[in-house]
Formats: sequence, C-alpha cells, structure tokens
Amino acid sequence: MTSIQPIASTPDLPRLRAFYEEVLGATQTLRVPAEGPEFYVELRIGETALGLAQNESTEIGAPVRVILSADVEDVDALLPTVESAGGTVQGPANDMPWGQRVAHVLDPDGNMLNLTSRL
Repeated sequence: MTSIQPIASTPDLPRLRAFYEEVLGATQTLRVPAEGPEFYVELRIGETALGLAQNESTEIGAPVRVILSADVEDVDALLPTVESAGGTVQGPANDMPWGQRVAHVLDPDGNMLNLTSRL
C-alpha cells in the first residue's frame, strides 16, 4: 500500500509546531532525535500525519507550491486562533458552490493552509 505524508521545512520548528498544535489540535507522535536539538517531528492531526523538519536555510514566504487543507468543525470560530497563534488570515471565510465554507490562511512560515467545513 502506498501513502503520502506532507513534510514542511522550517527555520523555526518549535514555532511552527506550536501553531499547528494550537490551531488544529495536533499532537506530537515522533521526535528525532529523542534528546537534544530536534531535527524532525511528526504531528498527528486527526487520522493524518504532518512532518516538520528543522532547516535554517528554508526561505519563508517563498511562492507557495503546495497547499494544506484541513477540515475543521467551525471555520469562522477558528480564525481568531490562527492570528493569535502567529498565522495570517487572508480574508473572511466564504461559502463555496461545492458545499464547503473555506478560509485561506497562512501559517507563521507563509505556507498556505485552507480551513474548510461542510455547509
């Protein structure tokens, strides 16, 4: 069986981990190495995993090529949490013709994260 896992490179792993913990309720399931400065962590968000890799040379805010999308209970209620966790809300949530409410936000590194909920 083949599976795919997104891994985001970041110059500030603790900051980015805290954002996903606060906004999406992520829990850390793996840390490499087990002790000392961390290089990689795996976060569990629902049934999915998101990897974060420490890399000081990562250019934040570079053009976005991959978009993460998270299905959440209430998009509008979560938007203030995005801001308080260091992210950026790019505009109000909108109802889409395909039956979702969607808000486009950026994590602290400028990675695109779509927050969605079913209408």
